[in-house]
Amino acid sequence: MAIMDTPTKYVTNGDIRIAVFESGNPSGTPLVLVHGWPDTHALWDAVVAELGDTFRIISYDTRGAGLTTAPNSTSAYALPELARDFYAVIDDVCPDGQVHVLAHDWGGVETWEVLGEPQAEQRIASATITSGPNLDILGSWVRDRFSRPTPRNLAGPLRQLANSWYTYLFHIPMLPQYVLRNGVAQHWPRFLALFDGQDAERVRPAATLPDDMANGVNRYRANIGPRLSRPRSKIINVPVQVIINMRDPAVHHSGYADYGKYVTHMVERKIDAGHWAPISHPAILAAATREFIDTVTQKTGE
Repeated sequence: MAIMDTPTKYVTNGDIRIAVFESGNPSGTPLVLVHGWPDTHALWDAVVAELGDTFRIISYDTRGAGLTTAPNSTSAYALPELARDFYAVIDDVCPDGQVHVLAHDWGGVETWEVLGEPQAEQRIASATITSGPNLDILGSWVRDRFSRPTPRNLAGPLRQLANSWYTYLFHIPMLPQYVLRNGVAQHWPRFLALFDGQDAERVRPAATLPDDMANGVNRYRANIGPRLSRPRSKIINVPVQVIINMRDPAVHHSGYADYGKYVTHMVERKIDAGHWAPISHPAILAAATREFIDTVTQKTGE
């Protein structure tokens, strides 16, 4: 297990105490990194090494992970609550101006929620998201294709449903938390090597991993069913770069087909990577993020 970093500070959102970590260039452009499940801010270590010369890096442990408060109720992990955590962090550490965002997995899912909030255009200059679907767009895509059930239309959603096999298991009471905390967490580097083709030597689990895994099940329970069954049609005007990992065993690339209907300024970039690109391809991910931020900045004249 990896040694836990000491937070730069804690930010509060109601009764949630969020551990925030700053690094990089203190005078640089603010870049907020949002990790997914079952990671902590440490997921980004190799990416930070690539970007810290230019950017003021702000990362945080999301609720239920690392050194941030882990509420017990499932409803506390609903996406609007997670979006409020994000805004609490940036309102504290970057109260003036805009930030850029780089997000992975559930961090990406949460960032899509953040981008749909009314204040997003004023507070966020750009977002780069990898392996983190917009659940509303995904739900609308599935419903649309199932309403026109040709073999071609059904192929993509059926692939995604098959890739999401573990999300169904997470809805079983009590059992997933027990198995994750007492089984999977003990063999996490080996699991990532088998599931995602990762180099096990690069995987450094946090000391809090068993609890982080168990707590994170509530994210799936609070959001997957409600969003996929009742998707909303929110238009996102913040520039977004979607990095599509073509070997991702969890998020199938076909699910991005309809994003252009809902995101007014979107760039897609495909890379030959599995799900955990921040571990396996940090230099490529960092370069893509830097390039997109430069492009957006040039267009806005900032």
